[in-house]
Amino acid sequence: MKEVLKELERRREAARAGGGKKRVDHQHAKGKLTARERLEVFLDEDSFEEFDMFVEHRSTDFGMEKTKFYSDGVVTGWGTVNGRTVFVFAKDFTVFGGSLSQAHAEKVMKIQDMALKNRAPIVGFYDAGGARIQEGVAALGGYAEIFQRNVLASGVIPQISVIMGPCAGGDVYSPAMTDFIFMVRGTSYMFVTGPDVVKTVTNETVTAEELGGAHIHTTKSSIADGAYDNDIEALLQMRRLVDFLPASNTSEIPEIDFHDDVEEPDYSLDRLVPANANKPYDIRELILKTADEGDFFEIQEGFAKNIVTGFGRVEGRTVGFVANQPTVLAGVLDADASRKAARFVRFCDCFSIPLVTFVDVPGFLPGTGQEYGGLIKHGAKLLFAYGEATVPKVTVITRKAFGGAYDVMASKHLRGDINYAWPTAQIAVMGAKGAVEIIFRKDIDDAEKIAAHTKMYEDRFLSPFVAAERGYVDEVIMPHSTRRRVARALRMLRDKDLSNPWKKHDNIPL
Repeated sequence: MKEVLKELERRREAARAGGGKKRVDHQHAKGKLTARERLEVFLDEDSFEEFDMFVEHRSTDFGMEKTKFYSDGVVTGWGTVNGRTVFVFAKDFTVFGGSLSQAHAEKVMKIQDMALKNRAPIVGFYDAGGARIQEGVAALGGYAEIFQRNVLASGVIPQISVIMGPCAGGDVYSPAMTDFIFMVRGTSYMFVTGPDVVKTVTNETVTAEELGGAHIHTTKSSIADGAYDNDIEALLQMRRLVDFLPASNTSEIPEIDFHDDVEEPDYSLDRLVPANANKPYDIRELILKTADEGDFFEIQEGFAKNIVTGFGRVEGRTVGFVANQPTVLAGVLDADASRKAARFVRFCDCFSIPLVTFVDVPGFLPGTGQEYGGLIKHGAKLLFAYGEATVPKVTVITRKAFGGAYDVMASKHLRGDINYAWPTAQIAVMGAKGAVEIIFRKDIDDAEKIAAHTKMYEDRFLSPFVAAERGYVDEVIMPHSTRRRVARALRMLRDKDLSNPWKKHDNIPL
């Protein structure tokens, strides 16, 4: 028995060593943690239970049978984050560059299957060079098996991908089908084909960072939902994100203790909206003053900044915030903002997370660039997302709600449950200037008449009371009472029961 125990410990030590001290030191020199170090930071202390530590590849081509490492380039298992079960896999760049073999894929597939069966989130940490070329089609088959499981788990359990090194070729498609992707600045990148292939095919000269670094994917492509400065920060923020999310689509929303009094008015909000309707203000101030302890986890902060999305809590329970941002493009909806918000709304609806929407939108962005880029279809995505959502929906119109954008932003007509407006709200087909120039075109050269018409239009139409008269707004509230009114509405809606007609699945305009 003693010899068996010694052999067990020897094998464990060999597995924990990864690709060896030299490769581990090289990993550290790049400012990166190893796969096991990442899991140690991410999971609760001593909670990690590893699976398949002694798995090795089975390839015999190109002399591969002479080079084997335990774990075969990926560490898999489960643990807890603040006591809640999470399944994990972490690619180990020190072993075959983290490349995927058939055995490697089988390890990931096992964890995916266990996460789905046990209804718990799965988090993947990527630091790998793609498929293991020596295994050919077996590696490609392994990728496809993983992709299929991503599809089946979508909307059932939260799936999170954290890119902490290279992620190229087939490796990028699994993260692309997960709910969230986060990156590490300076050390991570994602692309389907690398700089060398790009140079050969298109004659473009580009670096890995320029082609698929964190800045590109958080500001231009929208592939990544956020980026952090180093491994430690990314891992700690992922712990924070997991705390906001339910374990599955049948689990209760997480609920924690809170300390902010929801009954306490915040009179600073009465001064948030400027007297000048064309002057911007930061909608994040309203979000932070509505959420418990001002705790807000923003999603896609660097992309489509004219709309803000993210998670917070109200009375200790997770909510999803969606808000037009007047400081960027006056909060107008464009194709990027519509796609960003639609995806977030659909995630919240998948996992029964209530939606709180703050509206200050002058309409959709005009121009050939937007129309040629498919604004109609992209705008329809957000409309579709809100329209199909069955979760509690609370909407507050703070200022402008013009044209079709009024409809799209969780209006009463899209089954908004509670729709409030501040006294500063302006709900109309369009702004006064544009409306008057159309309606009273014959008086366009008479400044006095145009001024009178504009005043009349503003008094009659740019008022929350017109919508309130028709029941499109449930109540006109004082800004300082927003947190209390939102909290009470969400409390009332906790047992909301709404279902859509049966369908195999919808056909959202992609």
